[in-house]
Amino acid sequence: MLLEYLQINYEVNEPIFLSDIDLPVSDTNLRQMFKALCDSGKIQRYDTGIYYIKGSSRLKGGTNISASEVARCKYISRKNRIEGYYSGYTFANQLGLTAQVPYTLEIVSNEASSKYREVNVKEQRIILRRPRTEVNRDNCNVLQLLDLLKDLDQYTDEDIDSVSEKISFYVKRNNIKREDVDKYISLFPTKVYKSIYEARLYNVFA
Repeated sequence: MLLEYLQINYEVNEPIFLSDIDLPVSDTNLRQMFKALCDSGKIQRYDTGIYYIKGSSRLKGGTNISASEVARCKYISRKNRIEGYYSGYTFANQLGLTAQVPYTLEIVSNEASSKYREVNVKEQRIILRRPRTEVNRDNCNVLQLLDLLKDLDQYTDEDIDSVSEKISFYVKRNNIKREDVDKYISLFPTKVYKSIYEARLYNVFA
């Protein structure tokens, strides 16, 4: 029953969180079922409460899921549910605002229990921050943008024209509207306004 459920609901090498499983069995029985599947080699255990269906590969031992993918699924998005976003140097690097490739992932997530803490997913170090308001599919992009803008001068080694171009592209791609910014900007420090002015973003918002 469990294996069929997993094969229907999960892709190969997709993190499976024990807490997400919705079957009419007790927690104790569910853990025993997972252990039996691991013992038989039908699924793999990644870490406490985290499993995956291992993909095939020509390399010995097959393919494994990465710590960064597990972190994304655990703290940002899984199964069409958005609960966080990348921030800090991690997001700045994704936008191309800095060439610095951070070893540590910076994430803002509803799953964070405190304002700031450091956690590890296997070998991946993560700085986890609590959001200023609950993150969801509708507001994740604008919150991510405002979070970047509050400390923009720290994250970029690009000239202002390049910065403006790359942030404008993000704004247009995600269809961030002025009303979205107005709704959440008061949650952030006032220097966000300065960053918006310097990056010439006022006329970019839809």
